[in-house]
Formats: sequence, C-alpha cells, structure tokens
Amino acid sequence: MLRRNGSCAGSPSEGAVEQPAEFGAPRPKFRIKGLTKLSESGETILAGVNMDIPRGIILGIIGPSGSGKSTLLRALNRLWEPPAGTVFLDGDDILDIDVLALRRKVGMLFQLPALFEGTVAENVRYGPALVGRKVSDAEVARLLGLADLDPSLASRNGSELSVGQAQRVALARTLANDPEVLLLDEPTSALDPISTQNIEDAIVRLKKTRGLTVVLVSHSLKQIQRVADVACLVVDGEVVEMMEPSDMARAHHPWPAASSSSARDSPPLFSEIIHCIISNFYF
Repeated sequence: MLRRNGSCAGSPSEGAVEQPAEFGAPRPKFRIKGLTKLSESGETILAGVNMDIPRGIILGIIGPSGSGKSTLLRALNRLWEPPAGTVFLDGDDILDIDVLALRRKVGMLFQLPALFEGTVAENVRYGPALVGRKVSDAEVARLLGLADLDPSLASRNGSELSVGQAQRVALARTLANDPEVLLLDEPTSALDPISTQNIEDAIVRLKKTRGLTVVLVSHSLKQIQRVADVACLVVDGEVVEMMEPSDMARAHHPWPAASSSSARDSPPLFSEIIHCIISNFYF
C-alpha cells in the first residue's frame, strides 16, 4: 500500500546499508534514502528524498517547474553522484556498481533524440559496434518493432525522419542492450499527439511484455494518468505524494495540470546524452 511522502508500507528508516525486505515482501527495484543535492549557490534541489520504486511498474513523476524531478531521475544512473544519501538498485548501492554495468541495466531516453549520421540501422547498431558485437538485420527489425516502428525504416537516413520517429529510433537503440530499467526524461515533450501516443503505447507494451521497470518524468498530468501505475508528486525537492493515478482526486496536495523545466531541472547536456548512449553498450 502506498503512503504519502514517497514511501511504501514497510520502508526502512535511513541508514547506510539497506535492510532486508520483510518476509514475503518483494524487494523494490530502487530504494532511495536521504538523497540530497544543492546548487552551486546553495539552493536546495533535492531535500533528503526517501522513496521505493517497485519493480515492473511505470512510475510517473510530475511536479512544478524546478521541483527537482529530472534531477531525481538522473541520480538513478549516476549522471550525477549525491553528496548525501544513497540509491540502491536491487539491494546494491549504485556507487558500488561499475558505471558501465549500471547503464547496461538502466537505459535512458531524453527529451530530444540525438541520432548519429547514417541510417536507422546504423544508429541502432552504434553501441554494440563499439565493442565488436554484431546486430543482425533481424535483430534490428525486432528492436524497431519494440519501439513501434516499421522495420522497413532500417535503411532510411536518420536525417529524413520526423522527430517522433527519431525518438522511437533512440528508444530502439536503448533497447539494444536489453535493459531492466528505462528512465524517460519528458520523452514526448517535443512531439505531436500521434507521436506521443506511439511512444506511450510502446512504453506500456514494454512494461507488460518484458517486465521493465519504467520511471517517467512528464510535464503532463494527463500522460501520467494514461500510462503510469504509480504517480509521484515532487515539490521543492521533496516527494510529497505517491499514489495510484486513480486516487489523485483525494490527494493532500494539488497536482499540477502541466509543468516545465527550469534552471533547477535543466535539460541534459549533449555530453550527458552521448555518455549514456555509448556507455549503455560496453560489456
């Protein structure tokens, strides 16, 4: 049963080592304890966040502009490392996991697709090619299908695609490493309604068919209600509500109809995007 303040029933108190789960209780995919971040000027971005993210769900995170939601997301695959607090993945402190191994498990998709020059197939194969792993035409077609794309697009140049198609190619490229988790940072914010629906359909299908744990940061409350199993409200760097989307009407805090990024939730640097793309594929 979900409770307020970002916790699930049975969450342990703060500490440096994760406590065993209660007998019969499934261990969460992520456990976040005391996660804190300050800006260079000393402004609080994350204020000691404590929360569990169950495995195999879609968690939708929303909050006012500058609330810290994208910063929270980026902590889950070490795009930044906290000065205080701990993130556990499957019971292990992520700082104890090799960063390349971590990003094989935890794939990430950003607001805007970053495709390389060349064909769609070459983009999907890019990471595996860096370590000498070949991806067959059949595998490329399968990955494109998982991202709700027609496999016939494999021979098209990436520059010829719409933004929506390019975003789904980026999703296929992320899936090439068979991740256990997908982190999605407002992946449809630049897309038209049809492309948005295509991405949402792909996300829901991947959760159902592959058992992926998905963490989605969105500016749209309606999107959270459409796709998420659990909704999370972040305000001023704190997780103040976690609940099923159907319970939002009974929430203790007002849920924003829409939100946007700001200086405290800044768009990712291009270097962050490239780092994620490349490191996802090292073995």
